[in-house]
Amino acid sequence: MAKSSFKDWPGMAKALNPAVGELHKSASGPMKAFHDMGAAALEAGALDTKTKELMAVAISVAVRCDPCVTYHVAAARKQGASREEIAETVGLAIYMEAGPSAMYAAQALEAYDQWDEAFAAKG
Repeated sequence: MAKSSFKDWPGMAKALNPAVGELHKSASGPMKAFHDMGAAALEAGALDTKTKELMAVAISVAVRCDPCVTYHVAAARKQGASREEIAETVGLAIYMEAGPSAMYAAQALEAYDQWDEAFAAKG
């Protein structure tokens, strides 16, 4: 049973599928290439498919793509991912979003300091 109902994730995928199908018809060449790229990227190799789907979940969260979240969470679940694995995965996404924000924050302060010096030099 769902713990909350902020968004209807299965409903989102169901509602979006016809639009994605239409995109496949309208832009068949690029969408076939996109599909083939996804299949190749998710193929088991040094990393198994479940691990790759968990990585896709983390990236989906970091880039804030709702449809990506619903599709990749469902795919990870189909590959055997547990709720605990999803939770650890999104924990990493939270960390990685905070890390880049901290790095850009440091650069913003550096930019301010340099602009402050430039304005002071102009008098």
